[in-house]
Amino acid sequence: MYHQNYNPLGSVLLSTIVAAIPIAVLLYFIALHPHRDKDGGRHLGISAPYAAFFGVIAAFFVSCLAFGMPVKSAVSAFAFGGLSGFLGIIWIVLGAMFLYTMTVITGKFEIVKESIVHISFDRRLQVLLIAFSFGAIIEGTSGFGTPVAIAGAVMVGLGFSPFQSAVLNLLANTAPVAWGAIGTPIVTLAAVSGIDQLTLSSMAGRQLPWASFLVPFWLVATFVKMEGGTWKEVFEVWPAALVSGLSFAIMQFFASGWAPTHLMTDVVAGVFSVLATALFLRFVWHPKTRFLLKSERGKPGAEARAAEQSWKFPYTFGQTAFAWVPWAILIGACALWGVPTFKGVLNNLFSGVKIDTTLFGGKFGGTLSLPWWDMPALNGMVQRMPPVAPVNAKPEAARFLINWLSAAGTGVFVAALLSGLVLGLSAAQWREAIGRTLARMKIPVLVIGQVLGLGFLTRYAGTDAVLGLAFTSAGALYPFFAAYLGWLGVFLTGSDTASNALFGSLQRITAQQLHLNEVLIVATNSTGGVMGKMIDAQSIMVACAACYDDPKERKHALGPIFRTVWWHSVAGAAVIGIIAMLQAYVFPGVIPLLK
Repeated sequence: MYHQNYNPLGSVLLSTIVAAIPIAVLLYFIALHPHRDKDGGRHLGISAPYAAFFGVIAAFFVSCLAFGMPVKSAVSAFAFGGLSGFLGIIWIVLGAMFLYTMTVITGKFEIVKESIVHISFDRRLQVLLIAFSFGAIIEGTSGFGTPVAIAGAVMVGLGFSPFQSAVLNLLANTAPVAWGAIGTPIVTLAAVSGIDQLTLSSMAGRQLPWASFLVPFWLVATFVKMEGGTWKEVFEVWPAALVSGLSFAIMQFFASGWAPTHLMTDVVAGVFSVLATALFLRFVWHPKTRFLLKSERGKPGAEARAAEQSWKFPYTFGQTAFAWVPWAILIGACALWGVPTFKGVLNNLFSGVKIDTTLFGGKFGGTLSLPWWDMPALNGMVQRMPPVAPVNAKPEAARFLINWLSAAGTGVFVAALLSGLVLGLSAAQWREAIGRTLARMKIPVLVIGQVLGLGFLTRYAGTDAVLGLAFTSAGALYPFFAAYLGWLGVFLTGSDTASNALFGSLQRITAQQLHLNEVLIVATNSTGGVMGKMIDAQSIMVACAACYDDPKERKHALGPIFRTVWWHSVAGAAVIGIIAMLQAYVFPGVIPLLK
C-alpha cells in the first residue's frame, strides 16, 4: 500500500516546488525552449511529442524518488491514464475528424461553408456563429476537444488561418465546458462530492452565464486585433455579440436549473443562440460595413462578393439540408449515447458472455459488453490521506472500465459510419477518408496519451494534491482560488470531468474547514476549470490536428498557440474567481440550498 505523503521533504514550500517540477518542465518545453529546425528557423518550444515525453520523465522522477511511489505503481498509473485517454478523448476526436474528412471528400463541406457565409459575409459574425454558438452545441453532445476540432476545421475551410482558427476556438470552448458530453463533468462532480447533480448544475448556471455573456465580445476583440483592426471595428458588431452572448447566457441559466434539461444545458443554449443570432442578422440588424480578412482586402471583387445578397446563394434548400445531414446525425447520435437508459442497454448487450482472467497481474473481468481491468500494482494500492480525503477513506480505485459500446466516441463513430452511407461514399473514398484521418491524428494521439498518463501519474502519486493544498491556505480569499484549483486540474488532466474527479472532494472538505458554502466552492471547481481547457496540451493538439494540413506547420504550432491563449486562460479563471467571491460574501442568496 502506497500512502500519499503531502510533505515528503519536511518543508511545505520545498515539497510544493518539487511537486510542480513536471508541470514546469512540460510548460518550458512546450512554450519556451529555444531551438532551430532542419531549415535553420528559430522557434520557441519543441515539438509536442518530445515536450510531453520530457514532462513524463520528470513526473516519474518526482513521483518515485521524491514522493516514494513504487515504480510498478507509477508505470501502472501512467498506463491507466493513456488507456483512459484513448477511450475517453482520442476515440471521440478520431470519429469526429473521420466524419469531417468524409464531408470534405464528398464536397458537402463546401455547401456547409456556403450556408454559413450566407448568414453573414462579415468575418467577425462568422466567428460568433461558428466558434461560440455552433461549438457549444458540439461541446454539449460530445465534449473532450471535439468542438475545437470540428468548428476549427469549419473556420479553416472558410478561409481563416489555421492559427486563428485554433486560438479562437480554444477561447470559445470555455463557458460551455461544465456541461460537456451530456453533463458528464457535473455528474462526476456530484459523485465525488456527495452533492446532488441538479444543485451543482444550478450553481454553475449562476456563475457561467456571466462568462458566456462576455465571451462573444472577447472573441470578436481578439479576432479583430489579430487581423490588425481597430477598437471601432470591434464595437461595430456589439449588437450581434450582445444577442449571441445574452441568448446563450439566459438559456444556460434556465436550462441548468431545470431537471429535464440540466445535463443538456450546452445543447439547448447553443441551439437557441445559433437561431437567435442568425434570425437577428437576417431580419433585424447587420453591420453597415463588412470586415474581411487581411488576405481578402484589396483583392478584385472581394468587397463585392462580401456584399452579395441572399438570392445569390448557389445551392438549393434540398442540397443545403442534405449537406448538413452528417452534422445532424452527429448531434443526434451523441445525444442518444448520453441518455443513461440507452447506455445501460449497451452495457448489458452481451452481459451473458462473462470474462474472468488476469492480465499482467491485474484481474480482468466483467462481460463482453462491459469488461474491466484492475490496474496491477495500483487498484486499491494507493491511499489518499487527510485533509485531501476524509479519515478512513477507501483506497483509490484504479479500474479501467472498457465501455467500448457506451463510450461517447462509439456514438461519434456510429454517426460517421452512418454519414458515410448516407453520403454514398465509394470504396476509394472510404479508403481516402480513413487514410487522411489516421495521418492527421497520429501525432495528437501520441501527445494526448502521454499527457493523460502524466496527469494520472500525478494524481496517484499525490503531487496534484500537494499543489491543491497550496491553495487552501488562502483563508477568506479561498473562493477566488477555488477557481484556480479547478483550472489547475483541467490543465493537468485535459478534462473538466477529470479535474472534478481529482479535486471535487478536496474542495468540499476545504469549504467545511473554512466555513464556506460547500455548494459554491464545489461548483467553482468545475466553473473555474473551464478556463483551463484552452491551455491543456490535449485540446491544443486537437486544435492543431484539425486546423493544420501541413505536418511541418502542425509540428511547431503548439508553442505559439499555447503562449497566445495562456493569459486569456489566466484572466478567464480570475473572472470566475471574482464571481465566486461576490457570491460568497456579497450575493450569497443566489446560492442554491444544499439538499
